[in-house]
Amino acid sequence: MDGSTVTSGRRMESLQVDWLRCDAHGLCAELLPEVISLDDWGYPFVGGPVPEHLHGFAERAVAACPALALRLERLG
Repeated sequence: MDGSTVTSGRRMESLQVDWLRCDAHGLCAELLPEVISLDDWGYPFVGGPVPEHLHGFAERAVAACPALALRLERLG
């Protein structure tokens, strides 16, 4: 990626997991199953950038994380 990825005027963002904080509650995957899946132990696997139309749901998943282990980070 060259740092200039833009979708409809908004820079793309990705979800990042703080593995030291994550307790595998799985709430993030329930709120944003289009982007987050869970491994066999309940830990999140984030698959790529968050599409613009799901940005609000991603913000909600970050805010709802009981362990404060999820954050949105700009790409580029």
